[in-house]
Amino acid sequence: MPLKAERRRRKLSMTSLIDVIFLLLLFFMLSSTFSRFSEVELQAASGSANRNADTNLAFLRVNANTLSLNGRTIMPSDLNTAVKTLHLVDPIVLLVNVDDSVSAQQLADVLVSVRGIPNLPVSVMGAS
Repeated sequence: MPLKAERRRRKLSMTSLIDVIFLLLLFFMLSSTFSRFSEVELQAASGSANRNADTNLAFLRVNANTLSLNGRTIMPSDLNTAVKTLHLVDPIVLLVNVDDSVSAQQLADVLVSVRGIPNLPVSVMGAS
C-alpha cells in the first residue's frame, strides 16, 4: 500500500502583506486631518433665578456680518478690547445672542476672542 506523498509547504510570501500594510498606511494618512482642535467652554444662558441682582450684564449680539456690544456695533478685531474694558470697570457677565445666520465657526471665533479675559463668565443664548 503506497504511502501518501507528503505535501511540501510553500514559503509564505511577505510581498502581499507589505503591499496591504502600505495601502492602509497611505489610506489613513490621506484621510486624516492634522488640524489642531481646541476646546471652547460653553455655558447655556438660564433664567435669572441663579444670578445676583447686582450682577452687571453685557449683551453681545452676533450676526453673520456684524457684532454689537450693548447696542453699539463693533469690529470683530475690537471685540476683546471692548469687552475687557467693560469688565475691568465693573465685572460683568457676557450674554452672547446668536442669530440663525451665524455659523458654528463664527460663534467659535467670538468665544475664542473673549476666552482670554480672566474671570469673565460667558453665557450663550439661542437664536432670537
